[in-house]
Amino acid sequence: MAINRRLTTDPDFEEAVKRKYPVRVFKDDFIVNNGGTVIRFDDSIVVIQSSVSDLVYYTRAECEFFEVRKK
Repeated sequence: MAINRRLTTDPDFEEAVKRKYPVRVFKDDFIVNNGGTVIRFDDSIVVIQSSVSDLVYYTRAECEFFEVRKK
């Protein structure tokens, strides 16, 4: 069973970048990305990389981010 942890603060995102756990991104209560890792963030944008050439930019205000860990 997986453990989901909401990423809301800058230290949460810093830990996600450091540990490279997979992330789920929700927008308007729908999953828009699953399994990518956070590679960069700032006050308004989070950058998720799903594969070598797949970078997606999400706004922190419009999306919810969850770190997914396996037990």
